[in-house]
Amino acid sequence: MRKLVLRQEAIADVEAFLKLCPFGALESTPSGVAITAGCKMCGLCVKKSKHGEAVFVEEDARSVDKSLWSGICVYADHEEGEIHPVTFELLGKARELAAKAGGKVYALLIGCKDKAPELLHYGADEVHVYGDERLNDFRIEPYAAVFEDFVRDVKPAVIFVGATPLGRQLAPRAAAKFRTGLTADCTSLDIDEASNLIQIRPAFGGNIMAQISTPNHRPQMATVRYKVMNAPARQENPSGSVIERSVDDALLKSGIETLHVAKKEKAKTIEAAEIIVACGRGLKSKDDVALAKRLADALGGELACTRPLVENGWVEARRQIGLSGRTVRPKLIITLGVSGSVQFVAGMKGSEKIFAINKDENASIFKTAHYGIVGDLYEIVPMLEKKILDNKISAGKGAKA
Repeated sequence: MRKLVLRQEAIADVEAFLKLCPFGALESTPSGVAITAGCKMCGLCVKKSKHGEAVFVEEDARSVDKSLWSGICVYADHEEGEIHPVTFELLGKARELAAKAGGKVYALLIGCKDKAPELLHYGADEVHVYGDERLNDFRIEPYAAVFEDFVRDVKPAVIFVGATPLGRQLAPRAAAKFRTGLTADCTSLDIDEASNLIQIRPAFGGNIMAQISTPNHRPQMATVRYKVMNAPARQENPSGSVIERSVDDALLKSGIETLHVAKKEKAKTIEAAEIIVACGRGLKSKDDVALAKRLADALGGELACTRPLVENGWVEARRQIGLSGRTVRPKLIITLGVSGSVQFVAGMKGSEKIFAINKDENASIFKTAHYGIVGDLYEIVPMLEKKILDNKISAGKGAKA
């Protein structure tokens, strides 16, 4: 592992040396020149320094005894007494990777203990449950403490956490406790012959797919968005066991006390939609979003959009598809005036059927779509909507007859 070191005694002209960094990550302090958080580790200061003012030093990476760590653990996220579906998707991936690398598949359930047997139906060999009722409501300190207690005892080599609001709080805290790496929002996962987890996710705005690993640390941790993986079929007669774990009062210490829980009204989400109509830059104005909304309503689906429409304030952020939005896997998605950027495609490429409408025959979306129409959406969408509504009327008359 490389470390950037400044040799203060070699820096004769401080002002000239500060200018070597194009990112402004060098600053003058009373004790000498310091490296700020803006450092990109690009090495330009090393290359440009004439007298060895900046050097890279190789440090021995901290290593662990990997023989003590084995198996794959999935954190079982739950809300209002129900297991989040991303948990089942991650159990399916864990089962697949365990078959390749060996070891058990664990599920960690904190609170909501009555749901533990259900996790066995999706491939868990052991479900470890911290069933104290005081853990039914999420509080970050007790959850992180219990998470740590489990990991130190069982020592899973790999841990998957759903990229839910809860998971995005819990996973970083757990990773920090073990001074290990955490890759967020992975789109693919693999494991090599040495049981090193290969964590794959888009980087540099989706222009590359980065492969990340933490070979010298355990556990290896990754968060994964909902709808990125395929959930396995539910097994009717699973094997495996539920292990209830005791909860020491010390683990439940918290500066937070739950006084009242006000349930938020559940809104329809594009992640759960089976039919989606997604609009892009091809729409000329905010008022034209209604055109896409009418088509979505006619199909009984949900409206979605690309990032520019959210930035323009035309559509709410919760309906954005892509790397900086939501990941969807509907049975049908119809795109209207969507160019098909890498960022957008990454959020919907798992859709069962993709139907694109764009007047630019060279639009990238046609490379991803199963079906496409080259034409003006303002002409095509009204005709498509009318055809759908006419078919519904005909079907209704036939049912009455």
